[in-house]
Amino acid sequence: MSEAFDCAKCSESLYGRKYIQTDSGPYCVPCYDNTFANTCAECQQLIGHDSRELFYEDRHFHEGCFRCCRCQRSLADEPFTCQDSELLCNDCYCTAFSSQCSACGETVMPGSRKLEYGGQTWHEHCFLCSGCEQPLGSRSFVPDKGAHYCVPCYENKFAPRCARCSKTLTQGGVTYRDQPWHRECLVCTGCQTPLAGQQFTSRDDDPYCVACFGELFAPKCSSCKRPITGGSSGEAAGPGGGKYVSFEDRHWHHSCFSCARCSTSLVGQGFVPDGDQVLCQGCSQAGP
Repeated sequence: MSEAFDCAKCSESLYGRKYIQTDSGPYCVPCYDNTFANTCAECQQLIGHDSRELFYEDRHFHEGCFRCCRCQRSLADEPFTCQDSELLCNDCYCTAFSSQCSACGETVMPGSRKLEYGGQTWHEHCFLCSGCEQPLGSRSFVPDKGAHYCVPCYENKFAPRCARCSKTLTQGGVTYRDQPWHRECLVCTGCQTPLAGQQFTSRDDDPYCVACFGELFAPKCSSCKRPITGGSSGEAAGPGGGKYVSFEDRHWHHSCFSCARCSTSLVGQGFVPDGDQVLCQGCSQAGP
């Protein structure tokens, strides 16, 4: 009699049948698959001994079942990504989870250099200044109505320009005659003293400090010879500030308009001119 040669599980004879030898003995093909084969995570069928088996982490797949869950492309020889337990080819992953460049409309691939601002995303090489069209990269920029400008382009296009030097005002500045000026450009036309924050006046649109305006343009008091100005600070205004009395082509500060003999104030009083002097009526009647 011949020696028994049976399946280690079902005990049926293996003579004339295909079998698979294991450390625990020979198995017929059905028993081997039922005992040792893994279950496909996709179709839930056994992965037979004669099938190509693929696995990812703790899941096993038939070769034909290992595919992108969206486009059904085989992933057997393709790079892929797992997202929430779903297998995705790179194209589907990028379409579903990557940002679109706001400039060129192409996908911003994971791991690529990008810039994000205001809920939008750009390839680094697509984020350009709307003025000079150079990449902004990590440089400072100014957004304006959907456009983005590097600081020099924004200043050249939008920043106000000084009425004197025509250069842009990037910060600070003062307003004179409804025009912007650099603080250092607003100076007295006469002495070049800075006027920002100081009291000043103008003549023919040119600014002057109180002292220069008084010396150059204000009438002079016929008594003290100092300029008669309205400067509240008293600079170059002389006694009496800006209030004055005029007679013919002569002018006096209120405090200087007094009788040349008795020094009585003549403001609001009658007076008598006597050559270069003015006299009160009493002194005039008294004679020389």
